[in-house]
Amino acid sequence: MSPAPSVPGGAVPAAWSGVTDPKKIPLGDDKVATSPQTGYIDSCTTSFRGGGARHDGPWLDTADKTWDSTAKVSVQGSHSWPDADYTETVQGDSRVITSHDLPTHQTTGTFPIAQSDPAYQYDTNPNAIKSQTVSLSLPLAPSLADGPTCVSMGAIGVLKNGVYLYNAIDDAGRDAAAHETQDSCDGHPDGAEDYHYHDIPSCLLSAAAGKGSTLVGYALDGFGIYVERDDKGDLPTNADLDACHGRTSKVVWNGKETTVYHYDATLEFPYTVGCYRGTPVDHPAHQRTGGSQKRAGGQGTGRRPGPGQGQGRALGQGQG
Repeated sequence: MSPAPSVPGGAVPAAWSGVTDPKKIPLGDDKVATSPQTGYIDSCTTSFRGGGARHDGPWLDTADKTWDSTAKVSVQGSHSWPDADYTETVQGDSRVITSHDLPTHQTTGTFPIAQSDPAYQYDTNPNAIKSQTVSLSLPLAPSLADGPTCVSMGAIGVLKNGVYLYNAIDDAGRDAAAHETQDSCDGHPDGAEDYHYHDIPSCLLSAAAGKGSTLVGYALDGFGIYVERDDKGDLPTNADLDACHGRTSKVVWNGKETTVYHYDATLEFPYTVGCYRGTPVDHPAHQRTGGSQKRAGGQGTGRRPGPGQGQGRALGQGQG
């Protein structure tokens, strides 16, 4: 299963408030916060241990704080995964999703990154890709919580090609999509050998409808993650979305056109989910730590991470 049916036009405006230049995407390195803010990650982790890519690539303009996604190097290789699968079933009031965390309709690059690969000079990711057991039970009809919830490091959802979606930052608290090198579908493995994305990958963006709303995955609170394009095929900007990177509009939801809250993909950081508007479910044990300090009650905003948002198993070799 890949992107779900779309609403042609739907409630997407004829034109969003602006257009993000893929050659000058604002860098998200300084966009980590401890409260909900538009264009930021509301992070449960408040200090970071370092790690990720070793050197800045030429696609990064640190002076102007932008990066060029069209010039970024990709990890070489094209591997298919015969045991890749994705199932989504309704059981009572739950949406049960299972997969092996491998892409069903896409290939991956060669990991660990070979020394002969041009990407190696920037990112020496030593981790392999391994089949995992993914089993998530999400609310079929999620509801808005009393207030936003911060996101932990690691998985924040799963996409409809069976692969985990991680938050937008690496182990150093930097913009992972900008700094770390990924394959041609924008994925890579972490130290637990879990393949994942830090944004909606280009291969799913290209498979989504050229106009209107297309469901491409689910956040851990059960709300959908959509690709929404205006009449010109452009994605929304942060200015079109709320502090958690979402909005309420008519989309195809549970097979029907429904007005419901959902998260949107953008070319701007944090790319998908900046904080949870619903209550996240317990996430699987694959979660990396990615930082040395977690927010708790009485610290920062005084909001605790949602259920299951504590530390999981540590990440080897500092890859996010």
